[in-house]
Amino acid sequence: MLRRTLASPQAGLVLVILLLAGVLAVFAGSHVDARSGLTVNNFLNSYTLIQTATDASFFAIMAVGATIVIISGGIDLSVGSIYAFAGVTTAMVLRSVGQLDPLTMFALGLAVSVGIGLACGAINGALVVGLGVHPFIITLGTMWIIRGVAFVSSNAESILLPRALTNVAKASLGLNEALYPVPMLLMIIVAVVGGIYLLHTVGGRQVFAVGGNPEASRFSGVPIGRVKIAVFVLSGLTAGLAAFMGASFYGSASCADATGYELYVIASAVVGGASLSGGKGSAAGALLGAVLIVLIRQSIRTLHFDQNYEWIIIGCAIIIAVVLDQASARFTVRRLSAGGK
Repeated sequence: MLRRTLASPQAGLVLVILLLAGVLAVFAGSHVDARSGLTVNNFLNSYTLIQTATDASFFAIMAVGATIVIISGGIDLSVGSIYAFAGVTTAMVLRSVGQLDPLTMFALGLAVSVGIGLACGAINGALVVGLGVHPFIITLGTMWIIRGVAFVSSNAESILLPRALTNVAKASLGLNEALYPVPMLLMIIVAVVGGIYLLHTVGGRQVFAVGGNPEASRFSGVPIGRVKIAVFVLSGLTAGLAAFMGASFYGSASCADATGYELYVIASAVVGGASLSGGKGSAAGALLGAVLIVLIRQSIRTLHFDQNYEWIIIGCAIIIAVVLDQASARFTVRRLSAGGK
C-alpha cells in the first residue's frame, strides 16, 4: 500500500510542491510580528499559506471539471468565459431584485451562477456530440461567444455584488480576522466530490472508459454521447461555482474576469497527471497541479524575477508534463509487451 502511494503521480507532485515551498521559505526572508514580537517567516505563516490556497482555489475548482473532460478525451477552452458570464449574470440579477434577506440572496446568487455554468456546459456538450466536431474547435468558438455575450450584456461594466455574499466568502470561521479559508475549503470539497465521482461511480468509470478506448466502450454499450455531454456539463458546473465564489470574494464581477484562466486550468490538469489523449487523470491531481502553478507564480515574485517569465515557465511545465506522460505510456507498453513474451 505504501509503495503504491509513493509511486502515484500525486506523491511526485506533493514532493515537488514541498521542495518548492522549502525554496520559498528559505528565500522569502522573515519579519517581526507587531503583535507577538516573534520572528515570522514571510512564506511559512498562516496568512500567506491560506492566501496561496485562495489564489489557487478559483481555477483549481474549474480544473477539477476540466480534468473530467480531459479524461474523457475532450478539452474545454471556454471555462474562463463561462466564469465571466456566470459572474456578471449573477451580479446583474442580484442588482435587479433589490434588497433581500442574506440567505435568499445567497441562494439566488448560487442558483443563477451554477445554472449559467450548467447551461453553457450543456450547450458545449450538445454541440460537440451533435455536430461531431472536435471539442477544441467547439470550445474555442464558444470561448469567444460566451465572453462576447458577457461583454454585451454587462456593457463592459464592473458590477458590485451585495455585501452579504462577500461576508460569506470572507468568513473567518473562527480564525484570525485577516484569514479567509472559505475558498480553500470549497476547493477541497470540490476535489473530494470529483474524486468520489471518478473513482466510485458508474458515471466516473464510463468517463475513463470513453477516454481510454472509445471503440471498446461503444461495443460495451456505454452511452458515449451522453457521457460526453455530461462531462461538459460538469465542467460548466465547476466554472459557475468558481465564478460565484470568486465574485462573492472580490465583491464584483466583470466580463474581463478569468481572462487567460484557460491556460491555468489546463496546466493544472495536465501537470496534475491528466493525459490529453484521454483515459487518465484525477481530481486530486488537478488540485495539486493548481497549487503548484500558484507556487510557481509566488516563486517568481519572491525571487524578484520578471513577471513575464511566469508564462514561459508554465508553458514549459505543460510541455514537460505531456512529454513525461507519453514517455510513461511508451514504457508501460514495452513492459507489458515484454511480459507477454
